[in-house]
Amino acid sequence: MASPPAGSHQPSRSSGAGGPGLRRVMVPQQVGLGMGREASAGQATAGSGSPHRLPLQPQEQKEPAGSRSVVRYLERRSVGARGRPSLRAFRDQVQSNALARLPELLTERQLPLGSVDKVFASQWLNDRQVVCGTKCNTLFVVDVLTGHISPISLMQDRRPTRAYVQPASGIRAIELNPSKTLLATGGENPNSLGLYQLPSLDPLCLGDRHGHNKSITSIAWISDTVVVSGSWDGTLAVWGVDPDVFRGSTEGHSEQGLPVYAHIQPTDRVIIPGASIHYGNCKVQALAFSGKRQELGAVCLDGYFHLWKAQNTVTTLHSFSLPFDQENVCLTYCDDFSLYAVGTQSHICLLDIRQGRPNAGVQLLCNIAGGIDVCSMSSYQHIVTMGTGHGYLFFFDIRAQKFLQERSVINPDSFPEPTGRKLRLTCGKGWLNQDDSWWNDFPGIEELPYAIYTHCYNWPEMKLFVGGGPLASELRGNYGGIWS
Repeated sequence: MASPPAGSHQPSRSSGAGGPGLRRVMVPQQVGLGMGREASAGQATAGSGSPHRLPLQPQEQKEPAGSRSVVRYLERRSVGARGRPSLRAFRDQVQSNALARLPELLTERQLPLGSVDKVFASQWLNDRQVVCGTKCNTLFVVDVLTGHISPISLMQDRRPTRAYVQPASGIRAIELNPSKTLLATGGENPNSLGLYQLPSLDPLCLGDRHGHNKSITSIAWISDTVVVSGSWDGTLAVWGVDPDVFRGSTEGHSEQGLPVYAHIQPTDRVIIPGASIHYGNCKVQALAFSGKRQELGAVCLDGYFHLWKAQNTVTTLHSFSLPFDQENVCLTYCDDFSLYAVGTQSHICLLDIRQGRPNAGVQLLCNIAGGIDVCSMSSYQHIVTMGTGHGYLFFFDIRAQKFLQERSVINPDSFPEPTGRKLRLTCGKGWLNQDDSWWNDFPGIEELPYAIYTHCYNWPEMKLFVGGGPLASELRGNYGGIWS
């Protein structure tokens, strides 16, 4: 398997970061890398048979007999003592190990979501509420403790409805701004961008003027008041949002009792270059923003990756083709490693854009499993989580360059050991509308695949929300579950 691209926050093979020596010394991801190298070097020297003895460490120096007590021994072992890892380093070690062990400890609890069709997007609002968007253009909040569902009214365009009648494409993106005071998603017209105030979820403004002419598929906040939307019309739209300006002019309700909100237009609109010169050929499928580098990445259905400098507006940096020209459907940014991860129909690949040449840092890692496509993706520290079209969750460790593995206990006196099989969480079957067309189109099929179209973590509570529905577009159904 090819090693991931080198980065400023990623240990290289030459430093021994991936070798057996480092596995024996638990090194935190963000701090203590120097400590790990020194420890590995010390072990190598000690075992090399050199006639020169290593100098005694402070804790190994001889002490007066009166100081050899249990109290002094425990004091020397304490975290933060001289020659010992700091409390922060110890905390990072525990968090890193817990992150790698958490997935195999998760158990599923399904949530009844009624008769909505396919959950396409989700985000945690707080410790117990998740906001979801569906293919049937429904926006709602579900309480993961009680299962109670609260619908959210979608904002309507100023122009007549008949002006934008299109086949339903649904709410495909939901994103919160960094301060978690605004929520961006689609409108009643899936081409429009709706913005709500948090935590009240009151409508603030609707981007329905001079924006997109096809469905919005992805959203990324590049600052607390600037949001970018990507669409199947092959464009990006940049929207500036000033809540203080809108709040004074939109408070209250109309004569019909409906909430009043502003109608805005984008501050900038970018046509994305693609494999064809025809306008709108490259449909934007996913966006990911790097706050550290102030860059915005996008994958399109024509197999291209695009990168822009994003600072209140967007400026083109790179455009290049990916290893697969079809089914590049999801994207996430791994902040700790400065890498973009792209999910395709059968593979994942990492992109290191700092390599100099546009596509020099493209690393095809490996396939998930035969015939299983990646439908959703997220990253946290060194773990990339993937939801697939067959209802499975997989977990890829960037540092170890491999998927997390199942563990089993060989005998009662041993710790669980890796089995060599990929760790896979299997989601249960949700609701399915078994009408006449279902029986006619899928006769005799008992196990229909359910796709995981969205998932999102609540890391402080160590919970994972998973949403999706039947993989076949002709079937109406949904799945929602809490893994904790």
